Amino acid sequence: MNPTTLSALAAFPSQLEAHYAAIPTAYRHWAPPSWEGVPSEAFTAIEQLCHVRDIEIEGYHVRFRRTLQETHPTLASIDSEPLAIERAYGTADAAKVLAEFRMARVQTMEIISSLSDAQLARTAVFEGYGPLTMRSLIHYLCSHDQQHLAGLQWLAGKIDASTVDQ
Repeated sequence: MNPTTLSALAAFPSQLEAHYAAIPTAYRHWAPPSWEGVPSEAFTAIEQLCHVRDIEIEGYHVRFRRTLQETHPTLASIDSEPLAIERAYGTADAAKVLAEFRMARVQTMEIISSLSDAQLARTAVFEGYGPLTMRSLIHYLCSHDQQHLAGLQWLAGKIDASTVDQ
């Protein structure tokens, strides 16, 4: 697997925590009047953390295991908005969510860091993405990480803009 991608995946928990910490405490549950242009799902800062944790565990861990163990499985996409409502993401404890995510990412790195070329070439179909390989799936996870860092930065920009007199 590409070392740049593995390095980015390993560094992400610290980056996520730092980007979240950059959001002023009073705005961690804040939502802008419009989500137009958001580069991630339309989630508040705390909801972003919960989403990343749940997609890691219930999305990518399951997709990785199925791709490695089954013959050309169809991998489900997860509808995030109902999950956020059902699990009351807005009431979550950020420190707990970040700790859970860190543990999940350690498991992710254990799954993916020593895959053989044959394992990386295993195929599946991912709803919304189409046919892919295990290697593709790892790249998509890295992309998902980056989308959520961008989402937090986008929120920070919207927060700052909300203080400007009209």
